[in-house]
Amino acid sequence: MADISFSPRAYGKMILHCAKYPHCAVNGVLLAENSKSKALKNDGSLHFVDAIPLFHICLHLSPMYEVALTQIDQMATAKGLVIAGYYIANENFRDTSSETGHRVADRIAENFSSACLVVIENKKFPSCYGDVSKELPLIISQYSDGKWKTKEKSSIEVSYNTLWRTSQLMVNKANDIVDFDNHLDDISQDWWNSSLNHEIEAGEST
Repeated sequence: MADISFSPRAYGKMILHCAKYPHCAVNGVLLAENSKSKALKNDGSLHFVDAIPLFHICLHLSPMYEVALTQIDQMATAKGLVIAGYYIANENFRDTSSETGHRVADRIAENFSSACLVVIENKKFPSCYGDVSKELPLIISQYSDGKWKTKEKSSIEVSYNTLWRTSQLMVNKANDIVDFDNHLDDISQDWWNSSLNHEIEAGEST
């Protein structure tokens, strides 16, 4: 069994966020169930159930982070979820460094001791919309014993159905995803992406 796994919503929304802003650095947080017995399985595995896109304009605005993380934490708690991970995709095509994400990831790890930091590899991103990538474009580090430790690719699981469904959504739904930059520009924009969530879930049952 994989150590780290992603639901269609968690994986799909990360990838759609990158697809919407291919020339920008993007970031967001990952949610897991808010019960230690559920978020971390008996074998220590962690399952991410959702992703919340944060920013694409400037990833280093501390006041905006505070606003976003507070709102997300409140909503997540109400839904029985917890912020358990952080994802970034760098602006530079070949940049897979995670240094810019450590500040936020460290904060998440203070509240969730097995938090993950996910770097999305641009160069391994699906080459065109509709493709199902054969290799996950993810580099994942997990917090353990006070350090961020890189996970082996073999310990990460995203189902083929999730990959296929995400590739379909990239064709015509990438522009629909809303991040906090969009919400701050227009507060009527839903950063929880309720409509998109329903579409992803509907695809799971087909």
